[in-house]
Formats: sequence, structure tokens, C-alpha cells
Amino acid sequence: MNSSLLDREIRASSVSCDEDTLRLDLADGRTIIVPLQWYPRLWHGSHAERANCEIIGDGAYLHWPDLDEDLTVAGIMEGRRSSESLESLKKWLALRPVAS
Repeated sequence: MNSSLLDREIRASSVSCDEDTLRLDLADGRTIIVPLQWYPRLWHGSHAERANCEIIGDGAYLHWPDLDEDLTVAGIMEGRRSSESLESLKKWLALRPVAS
């Protein structure tokens, strides 16, 4: 199945994260669970930042505004991990406020 077909057919109905996993509930009733470590910005985010997720594009895209992270449902289904470079991640981490 090519990704354009996935983009048209698979839609998120809800998303949640705990300390270790990203859980994606799909409109067709399936649930996908992937390691949070696949997405370093989510991994380094606080519980509140991870909970603030917007499902957009009729369920095809996920956006975490507090973490500047965007994922596609099709990408998660295909097992794609973050492609952010280590250098970019280090810059982002350096700009994050220090937890008190």
C-alpha cells in the first residue's frame, strides 16, 4: 500500500502519550502504540506539553504546538521515526526552559 493511499484512508480519532509510549486511536477502531523515544521532542516534553496535541487535516496530521512537533498518521503507521538531526535537537533542547 503506498503512502498516498494511507494518507486518504487512515485517520486519527485521539492521541495520548505516557512516559514511554505514543498511543494513536484510529477512526476505524484500531489502536497503534509506538515508543515515545522515536520522537525525541515528545520524549523530552513534559506531560502537559505532550497532552496538548491537535489533530488536524481531518485526522491525518498531529501537531504539538508547545513542542513544535508535527507527525503524520501515515508516517506513524509506516513506522517512520523522527528524522530530526542530532544538531537540531540539541539546539532545540538548549532553548527549552529549565524545569524547576
